[in-house]
Amino acid sequence: MTTLTESSVAGNDDRRETETNNTELNGHRLMVALDVDGTLVDHDGHMSPAVRESAQAVVEAGHEVMIATGRSLNATLPIIEKIGVERGYAVCCNGGVTLRLHPELDGGYEVIHKATFDPAPALRALRERLPSAKYALEDADGNFLSTERFQDASFGVEAIGVDFQTMLDAMAVRVVVFSTENTPEEFNEAIEHIGLAGVTYSVGWTAWLDIAAAGVTKASALEDLRLQLGIDPTRTVAVGDGRNDIEMLGWAGRGVAMGQAPEEVIAVADEVTKSVYDDGAAHVLRSLL
Repeated sequence: MTTLTESSVAGNDDRRETETNNTELNGHRLMVALDVDGTLVDHDGHMSPAVRESAQAVVEAGHEVMIATGRSLNATLPIIEKIGVERGYAVCCNGGVTLRLHPELDGGYEVIHKATFDPAPALRALRERLPSAKYALEDADGNFLSTERFQDASFGVEAIGVDFQTMLDAMAVRVVVFSTENTPEEFNEAIEHIGLAGVTYSVGWTAWLDIAAAGVTKASALEDLRLQLGIDPTRTVAVGDGRNDIEMLGWAGRGVAMGQAPEEVIAVADEVTKSVYDDGAAHVLRSLL
């Protein structure tokens, strides 16, 4: 593993030359997958000018820049707009939803893939083990159903309070479990004890669990897009900081972990950049120009 340093960053003066090298002389564009929270924005949701401008520059250079996030669709769209992606693709809900972006589409996008699953077995098992946790799910129509007035910015819409049975009866794209009384380690222990089957899950920085359909990850959705676009695996780059980025960083030809990432995320990366508070993503993005 290497650590990305300032020496690998291209400056403004040689940007035009390196754009030519990357997109014309090599004859192949890069596919660049970017996590959002903890990567493009800090944990207060702020994107620095340096990160925004460097992302816009990579988009303008002609590379396939894709958001790949655990956020739901409506919480992802503002980030897509901010970095200037008008044509291309994006991955939401940890791979559960894939968007095609084009200015001629209604709203500028269309959903081209959505992976749903029956959340009932996982919800029943988790509630028995974590009775004090809060539960929410995104259904097949993009609505969020939740217990205990559970709301989060990553949902992108106002959650609808329902009873637990209503959640059990729904088909889900994404299930979220959150607890202020449990640590991430306790969540991992609960998952191991339950032995969740038929779902893909990731535990966040806090006691936060995201569940998707079996076999669905950011990496699985990105690989489908890579094949569709005909981009060589060696021309793929991914940047992320969370446990839900582990598969994506392993998938990429160049996987870069943010400086504040947990040890298990750093372990699968090819490089480590600076933290989100030191514009680590900007350093990676400028190195592509």
